[in-house]
Amino acid sequence: MLDAQGRLLAGSLTTCCVLVIACGATPEENTSPGSTVEPLSVEPALPPTDETAVNRLNTSPRHGEWVDVTLSGSNVPISTWVVYPERSDPAPVVLVIHEIFGLSDWVRGVADQFAAEGFIAVAPDLLSGMGPNGGGTASLGQRDNVVATIRTLAADERGRRLDAVRDYALGIPAGNGRVGSVGFCWGGTASFAYAASQPNINAAVVYYGTSPENTSDYAQINAPVLAHYGGNDERVNATIPPAVEGMAAEGNSYEPIVHTGAGHGFLRAQSGQEGANLQATEQAWPRTLEFFREHLEN
Repeated sequence: MLDAQGRLLAGSLTTCCVLVIACGATPEENTSPGSTVEPLSVEPALPPTDETAVNRLNTSPRHGEWVDVTLSGSNVPISTWVVYPERSDPAPVVLVIHEIFGLSDWVRGVADQFAAEGFIAVAPDLLSGMGPNGGGTASLGQRDNVVATIRTLAADERGRRLDAVRDYALGIPAGNGRVGSVGFCWGGTASFAYAASQPNINAAVVYYGTSPENTSDYAQINAPVLAHYGGNDERVNATIPPAVEGMAAEGNSYEPIVHTGAGHGFLRAQSGQEGANLQATEQAWPRTLEFFREHLEN
């Protein structure tokens, strides 16, 4: 269903090696020297898949709401889905950056799962104002139209929109003043790039997104970066070595983890790659939560 606006309802150490996680291995086998990946005492619930996202949203006990974030110099607000955790103390904020497919139910479901883990999740529709009649993702209809439109969003404009959403997030009364970013596919690329363009972001997580192409970008990064990659995703993985070199040269923290056998988009398509995508999700998601708690909790 659509609402009246046409929106969908319903660290100091540097990791200089690539940690390769073999699906099916024990936690001990998954941990290499220098890695901070450790088994958690309680396994968190996983985010929804593409198929289960709507049901997850419809049955969530958490408070989620649409807000319009003001974009300086524009009369088009950024439509943003915000989900709050159930906790009594100030919470860290995670900016959830969508895939090339725009702000989907799946992305909103991932945001809801972050809220279930104690984070305020803020998921902007970065296509706001780019669709018919000033709409966003929902107004563009077919996925092909969304993909074609998002390819016209320039990197500097994307960063400007994320800055506006970050400013909004910092003003949330229930927040603790610390903000991280996480993105998937196109959004993974955006999360890494945002760490370079916004020096005050506190942590960044990349899911199967490409690394910055310009070596000078790495000198602008202050935040620690955690990155998850599917082993069967050579197009993206070819950008890991330059990131390892660039981050190490600047003394920046970068932890790339390649999940053997998993494909591109494994967090959304958890049933794919003959079980490897699910195993990658079971390894990547707890590490993501641990990373954000380390760097975003006061």
